[in-house]
Amino acid sequence: MPKIWGLGRKSYIVNFFNEFDLSNRDMLYYNRWKKGKDLSLVKRVSLFLFTLPFMGCTTIPTSVHDERLADYVPKVTASDFNYDPMQTPIAQCYAQELSKDTEISGATLIEDGLSAFVIRAAFARMATKTIDLQTYIYSNDFSSKVLIAELKRAADRGVKVRILLDDYGTKSDIVDVMLLNQHPNIEVKVFNPVANRSRLLYYPQFLLDFNRLNSRMHNKLFIVDNVAYITGGRNVGSNYFYPETASNFSDTDVLFIGDMTKYATASFDQYWNYHLAIPASVFPKAKSEKALNKMKCKFAELERESAEQSKAYNKIISRAQREYKNKKFDFSWGYGKFLADPPSKVEMSMDEKEEYRGDIIQALQHLWNRTNDSVYMSAAYFVPGQGGLEHMLREEKSGVHMTVVTNSLASTNAPTVYAKWEKYRKQLIESGADVYEFMLSAENLRGKEHDRERKQSSFSVLHSKTIVFDDDISWIGSFNLDPRSAYYNTENVAIFESRDFADKLREMILRDAQTSWRVTLEDGDPVWTGSRPGDTEPRVYHHSPDTTIFRRTLKWITKLIPEKFV
Repeated sequence: MPKIWGLGRKSYIVNFFNEFDLSNRDMLYYNRWKKGKDLSLVKRVSLFLFTLPFMGCTTIPTSVHDERLADYVPKVTASDFNYDPMQTPIAQCYAQELSKDTEISGATLIEDGLSAFVIRAAFARMATKTIDLQTYIYSNDFSSKVLIAELKRAADRGVKVRILLDDYGTKSDIVDVMLLNQHPNIEVKVFNPVANRSRLLYYPQFLLDFNRLNSRMHNKLFIVDNVAYITGGRNVGSNYFYPETASNFSDTDVLFIGDMTKYATASFDQYWNYHLAIPASVFPKAKSEKALNKMKCKFAELERESAEQSKAYNKIISRAQREYKNKKFDFSWGYGKFLADPPSKVEMSMDEKEEYRGDIIQALQHLWNRTNDSVYMSAAYFVPGQGGLEHMLREEKSGVHMTVVTNSLASTNAPTVYAKWEKYRKQLIESGADVYEFMLSAENLRGKEHDRERKQSSFSVLHSKTIVFDDDISWIGSFNLDPRSAYYNTENVAIFESRDFADKLREMILRDAQTSWRVTLEDGDPVWTGSRPGDTEPRVYHHSPDTTIFRRTLKWITKLIPEKFV
């Protein structure tokens, strides 16, 4: 990867984000909350009773078969994809490599958040035909707004843009990305929505249709000109792109170019055309021209007030484009396949979901069965289940050595998942597997040895979902090795066969292991060993490092939750 991506804390793009962190907006939200909190109980009850009769006015269709969508006319159609991806400028940059074999693809790791943002913005600017964005979370924060501004600029040039958001992950009624649906070259859809858009009734509806609404579209895709795509663990939000947020996700993406992209686009089409993908045009917020004009004015104002930062930002994006066009990206070449669950998975019955064995699970089982020597895995949320554990124990016994990096109790944002992971950890260690738990970032730890509360409110969460089999085959995508990914949410993964790329991914996992706690057993109990920057001797803990007794107690309580619901 070019050195430009390791921009550091003093980079132009970080300064650009620092200048406009929307702190005024956050204060406005706080004031609104405080004002509501100060209302007397009688007033709040009266307000609720007054608004209750009007809540039905916010009901939307939950299927495109609804008669209210009888007049719906799509803005982006199959004819917009009637072009040869290999003739686009993105493909032409690497035409020599791609022409060697019609099934070949190139892959390059995107390890840090700033690089992930810069590459997305650069490819949006290089797009000439189409852009597809599929995401579980859209945070509607500053970096997200900058990214959708890049998509709008592409649409202004004539590029056709499709944006597919999960309803639960994006709080779609309030996000600015919905406003882009008014652009003639942009179409936005919301997947698997609840019918009544009242905030008071949003969550109660889950009780009435739990089986469908508990299952979410967890897929993550960014496809450009049907020849390049990015996939991995990152959603769209500052805590995935910007390393100085309070809770930053340490994640991994891969940029692919070539043959694999057609499978990613086919999967996107399947979700886009599914009956639960509802056009944004039926959502009240998406139709507000006033809100759209306000958003445009806000961006224009930002550009005027931050001319120097904008100039520096554009310089970085332009440099990334030049690096790509001059073939400076560190591509590994090989063969692969993109796999995704069908969108119909969310509508399966509970029994069907628990018996579900889709392409992703079958591929995982197949790859593990043919592995002979080693498995390296970075698994943010690791709950293998009894069947998965027994398989791993057999593989370890047969000589397939496992190295596992997962979240610690201190770093995880899901202590319920960690509580279930503990159930399997001891047997994996006893089998001979190397087990590591992600350490809080050194920066967050430095100088905070006696400040437990700050440790828990400012941390780095491992969010990667990557595996390397036999130093030859790589697995990367949105799929967590836990029951929710296996049975409930829809997911996607890329499987890539290239020893060169596998070496790079394995080294990345091992670097995470070096800055994690090594977990071993002493008299049958776990022991955490590791070093922080400046340590002359390794530290040893007999309970989860960097945690309060409250967090450890909470973890113990969550063990009571059935595993299938984590």
